[in-house]
Amino acid sequence: MENKKKILIFSTTYHPFVGGAEVAVKEITDRLGEDFEFDMITLRFDKNLPSYEKIGNVGVYRVGFVSNSPNMSDLVKFPLKLNKFLYPFLSWWKAGDLYAEKKYDAVWAMMASFSGFGAVFFKLGHLEVPYLLTLQEGDPIPEIKKKVKLVYPLFKKIFTKADRIQVISNYLGRWAKDMGGKNIEVIPNAVSVEQFSQLYPAEDLNELKKIWGSEGDEFIITTSRLVKKNAIDDIIKALKYLPENIKFIVLGDGPDWEDLEKLSEEMELRKRVKFLGSIEQKEIPKYLKASDIFIRPSLSEGFGNSFIEAMASEIPVIATQEGGIADFIFDEKRNLDKETTGWAIDVRNPEQIAEAVKDILANPEKTAKVVARAKKMVTEKYDWEIIAKDMKEKVFNNLLEI
Repeated sequence: MENKKKILIFSTTYHPFVGGAEVAVKEITDRLGEDFEFDMITLRFDKNLPSYEKIGNVGVYRVGFVSNSPNMSDLVKFPLKLNKFLYPFLSWWKAGDLYAEKKYDAVWAMMASFSGFGAVFFKLGHLEVPYLLTLQEGDPIPEIKKKVKLVYPLFKKIFTKADRIQVISNYLGRWAKDMGGKNIEVIPNAVSVEQFSQLYPAEDLNELKKIWGSEGDEFIITTSRLVKKNAIDDIIKALKYLPENIKFIVLGDGPDWEDLEKLSEEMELRKRVKFLGSIEQKEIPKYLKASDIFIRPSLSEGFGNSFIEAMASEIPVIATQEGGIADFIFDEKRNLDKETTGWAIDVRNPEQIAEAVKDILANPEKTAKVVARAKKMVTEKYDWEIIAKDMKEKVFNNLLEI
């Protein structure tokens, strides 16, 4: 298509550093390439990454300090941690140069954080350029406000200067409204239902199970950044209330890895907890299919892609109902007006985690019905094809007055 609309994205991280926001950008932009041309300014971090490359339908420009092959934990340590504080200024400068050349039709900030500051700095100098803010935040909102208290008036402009705001949950929608935002549209994250529904040969799944444990073991799994808000420690603590054949598989990396390993050793559970680190996104469905239950007892969550990925993979889900999780986890005892899609627990409650695991394993017929209902919900509401279409028609077209 000629005369594609050009959009510049502000995002502090992007592939190969992948979280929910990065997955969302790629899944959406991959599907909208016929109508839009995307560029992005992000942090480089790794000196092995090029300053510019094309990833899918996004031209990625990288800025900032670098080191040699950093992992996710390194990004929050000195000196790479400084990059995020520099990003608003580096991205503002880079955006000015790119805009002089390309004349973008809109700018798009991923999250009301350092990327939001960069976009606002640009917007204040280019009032004619429409500005879209997407909220993907998973940290508790009081904690976010505490972090920005010294620059709160400027932080609020991230919301008030946005021409449109897309939020991934009703929880974040309420925050956007409280911060003075306007034109707020709730469009959640999603999952590639086809990818996470794929079947694997039984021998491949059994091979994984042999690596994880012994015959007769049951496997609970989480796919999480190893940070406080995801409360992985509560799952480890729940193991003491569960039979010895229940093993815990941990996919993910993060600054809390060492502390979690230490906790499992102190509780004499090291043989029952397997830390596998980060794996490629395309491999996650196989690990979910080889497992029996997905658990993440989050203390806060903007949405939570991992939960609906597990639902698409047809395994039962145990979760809190914090933040955006409440939009799709409905419990038979807590949500009497909804069809049950999972097992809800209170925050910081290992005993409830254990009881939910026992209920799932003791009632296979009920579990199968809940799993089927959750899969149906995800297929009908949370597939990326549906979400990309909504982003085009409800957000970008309105933003650009197409």
